[in-house]
Amino acid sequence: MAKEAEVRMEAWNETTVLAFVLEGFLVAPRLGKALFLVHLLVYLASVTGNTLIIAITWADPRLQTPMYFFLRSFSICECCFISTVIPKLLSIFLFGDRTIHFAPCIIQAFSFLFLGSTIFFHMAVMSLDRYLAICKPLHYPAIMNPRVCFLLVFLSYVLSFLLVTGVILKLSWLSFCGSNVIPHFFCDLGSLIHLSCSDTKSLEKMAFGVALVILFTSVLAAIFAYSNILISIMRLPSAKERQKAFSTCSSHLMVLSLMYGSCVFIYVKPKQTSRFESNREAALVNTVVTPLLNPVIYTLRNKQVHQALRDALSRVNLQK
Repeated sequence: MAKEAEVRMEAWNETTVLAFVLEGFLVAPRLGKALFLVHLLVYLASVTGNTLIIAITWADPRLQTPMYFFLRSFSICECCFISTVIPKLLSIFLFGDRTIHFAPCIIQAFSFLFLGSTIFFHMAVMSLDRYLAICKPLHYPAIMNPRVCFLLVFLSYVLSFLLVTGVILKLSWLSFCGSNVIPHFFCDLGSLIHLSCSDTKSLEKMAFGVALVILFTSVLAAIFAYSNILISIMRLPSAKERQKAFSTCSSHLMVLSLMYGSCVFIYVKPKQTSRFESNREAALVNTVVTPLLNPVIYTLRNKQVHQALRDALSRVNLQK
């Protein structure tokens, strides 16, 4: 009996997964370099746009307001978020390097979920900031003082860390002794749960609950803020002012809907055993397209930012 148990243990050790293979996107090899170039350009554009936001809101004294403080922190998160996934995807397209070892895979899964959660909490904070600025303008300076702004950003990071760490620790304790092919282009939580040969029911419930808390806390904050903002906009006397305000809100709400929709589609479902192909497409929108659009939607259409950029370019030309 003891000998049989020893043989089983040896067989288990031989089949324990030490590395995973990222399936990525199944495309013809000749398209790999073209997709590499497209994703590289999008990645560089996203990082450049967000870095520009960070620099201009840091350097220009006219942009030292709560709104731009939150945007700066948001852009830092976006740069880090896209950098957790896209470099490996570029490596897959260019070199066909699909292997990722266990520890880096767990780290990537944690970084993706932690930064993604932080972004959603940031979006909730930014929505509430706009609500206070538009609906409570007299109380806004007193409420959104520098200390409160810092605490809100700090709490976004802390809450995300606490919520995600428990899920990732539980994931790292799972056994992986079967297939090591992840049907995704990064170490996705749902895909890893599906590959495990352990009992994952408790982890699935935990991940589902955490996703609900993160997504719906952010969604409810955004709904509350923007419903009140829209009511305030409707009370504006000028049709031109209303049209301009609605245009700005609709653009912002479009990005919110894009992020919320893709994340709800990916994570807020009790079973993670199907629709992996659709998940890949939704995740690609969330990790590539949305970070590229955010700089345009949130700041680059803003007249204050335009003026700050023009002034910065003028100073550079004068130095030359």
